[in-house]
Amino acid sequence: MAFVERFKPRVICLILGGGKGTRLYPLTKERAKPAVSFGGKYRLVDIPLSNCINSDFKKIYLLTQFNSASLHLHITNSYNFDRFSSGFVEILAAEQTLENDRFYEGTADSVRKSLQHFKSQNPTHYIILSGDQLYRMDLRAFMESHLQSGAGISIASTPVNRQNASRYGIMKIDETNRITEFREKPAPDIDLSAWKIPQEIQAIMPGTDKEYLASMGIYIFNAPVLESLLNKSDSKDFGKEIIPNAVGSHIMNAYIFDGYWEDIGTIRSFYDANIQLTDIDPAFNFYDEDEPIYTHMRNLPPSKINRASIFATLTSEGCVITDSILNRSVIGVRSFIENGCILNGVIMMGADYYENKQEKEHDKKINIPHLGIGQNCNIAQTIIDKNARIGNGVRINVDGNIYENGDHGSFYSADGIIVIRKGAVIPDGTVI
Repeated sequence: MAFVERFKPRVICLILGGGKGTRLYPLTKERAKPAVSFGGKYRLVDIPLSNCINSDFKKIYLLTQFNSASLHLHITNSYNFDRFSSGFVEILAAEQTLENDRFYEGTADSVRKSLQHFKSQNPTHYIILSGDQLYRMDLRAFMESHLQSGAGISIASTPVNRQNASRYGIMKIDETNRITEFREKPAPDIDLSAWKIPQEIQAIMPGTDKEYLASMGIYIFNAPVLESLLNKSDSKDFGKEIIPNAVGSHIMNAYIFDGYWEDIGTIRSFYDANIQLTDIDPAFNFYDEDEPIYTHMRNLPPSKINRASIFATLTSEGCVITDSILNRSVIGVRSFIENGCILNGVIMMGADYYENKQEKEHDKKINIPHLGIGQNCNIAQTIIDKNARIGNGVRINVDGNIYENGDHGSFYSADGIIVIRKGAVIPDGTVI
């Protein structure tokens, strides 16, 4: 019997590094959105990268532009494939050329200006992913669905209710999952009753009141389709222009994803997604040996707990915690928490380095706290960015103080969450 080779697509994954990330400010003041720390030891970009690797799609380009230095460093330190593998993670920073002297102007524009770099891979398909979403997806199943559908474009989608529909691109599909219309972020007062998921499909999603289908911003394109769409127009964005304009001229398929997915777009959503990791059975679970989330291997020592009461808390490597109470908190690498502290709903991102004896002596001379949290502090519903120095007797978000959303000097307030800036110095006895 003759051997018939099954078609194997040549896939490259494009992870979009995102824009300025203004809604996550001040966490994005000095770093790109995908480089923001998450879950104690990870970065947001580790999620899409791990989904690609676990799905055996290991030819990955990361397109970056804003505040990208720390993101580049993280990628360089974390993702190195062996020489016997054809895999790679390559950074494509926005660049000026003789043909084009303008930087990226949108999601589609970033891919258009990078197309020349993909030619050597001779791809049959592109998978386009966002660098700042929280989910675990088998991209092989997504690709298989795309191939079987015969579509030129497939969009990963998730059911949403009408209230949330205005936050996303909404798709109208038929009973075969073909996309017949697409509308980006419809206003809350627009009648979308005709856009509800068909009953035939709704019937296989029992127990949900989510009647509309939202784009997750994750796409598969046949390579000729994407290249044609980008080369024949100057459209800047996928969700606002490329996708809506392709409806009717190309076969488009909706891949319905029924797992956990969160778009980390605001300080509140970032905070909630982190704190939910402390649940007994979290919606997003890092504890999966078959589909691990990869990150930088730091070779740090185990965390040392010098007597403490710790409840529903994630503690990363290299921490020292002394005689304190921690509840529903996420503690990052190299975090120091001195005795007598109470932390409730705190995201502490840790530090980039340990202070040595000479540096601590210098801290005393210039009268600033050491890295970490000093003695007898009481802190609640707070994000403490990296390398912050919090003195003794500090109280944060526990005394009923109400702050307007925005900048307040050494800290930032957003929807009741206090954000202590990266490298901030909070003196002894401060009350926020």
